[in-house]
Amino acid sequence: MNTTHLLEQIIKQAIAANASDIHLEPHEEHLQVRYRLDGLLQNQEELPKTSHAQLISRVKVLVNLDIAEKRLPQDGRTNFGQVDLRVSTIPTIHGEKAVLRLLNREQLNLSLEDLGMEKEDLATYQKIISKRSGIILVTGPTGSGKTTTLYTTLANLNSKEANIMTIEDPVEYKLAGISQIQVNQKAGLTFARGLRSILRQDPDIIMVGEIRDLETAKIALQAALTGHLVFSTLHTNDAPSAVTRLVDMGIDKYLVEATVIGVVAQRLIRKISGGREGIFEVLAGTSSQDRKTLIDNSKIKIAKGIVSKEEVARVIYLE
Repeated sequence: MNTTHLLEQIIKQAIAANASDIHLEPHEEHLQVRYRLDGLLQNQEELPKTSHAQLISRVKVLVNLDIAEKRLPQDGRTNFGQVDLRVSTIPTIHGEKAVLRLLNREQLNLSLEDLGMEKEDLATYQKIISKRSGIILVTGPTGSGKTTTLYTTLANLNSKEANIMTIEDPVEYKLAGISQIQVNQKAGLTFARGLRSILRQDPDIIMVGEIRDLETAKIALQAALTGHLVFSTLHTNDAPSAVTRLVDMGIDKYLVEATVIGVVAQRLIRKISGGREGIFEVLAGTSSQDRKTLIDNSKIKIAKGIVSKEEVARVIYLE
């Protein structure tokens, strides 16, 4: 089988298996293909080492990367049918490794009800996002479904009366009717700079892919204070920690309390029946009194037989 057909077969098999990522990992004696399925990496086939260089070159050609550059990491993207392919290559001691992120555009057609929030949490979240101004934060580690929650929310809020703009790194899905901006560090287009420019574009709703630094945090909270509805993400373990993180960054606590109208912490866990389920902690405002925690949410889903106790314990600490 030639290299083009081999790569096509690997991608098609991954799509059919509903994998989120393909890893092409060079080892000393072979090339290991792994798929991430329901959040866990699983070995697929071992290919001969002789196929490694050609396969990586073919990946690069697919996403218009420099096939001669083998010493530096590269990133690119393309479409493969209904799937957006995002590719990252990096040099290792055994040669270049490539990771292909598979983003299925068809899977994005979610309603808020499909996210997996319990009825009471969903009602709280719908009330929060119906407000005209303030900042809403979605928190959790990488791979916890934050992007899906944000995109589903923006799609739900999208209307011809609203100017919705985003600044992302990267833009993972293209949303019809929404102006999306890609961060470009080389050109000097950072989250902070992009957000400043968005504020001059008469926006109603703004999504900042991630608050990574004090400058971005200040602009985002100022935008929320001046009549905009702002969404963003933070890497924290639970909802109340989002407030602490902003204060630790250097934002005055009174400003956090004045602008943060809601925080959602989330994880993705494997269902007993297959696929994955979201577990959520929804906080209205910044007060953490009487909130249902991720553990509380997990126990409800365990009781319903949706997920196992062992699977929940793998993702979050259970007392």
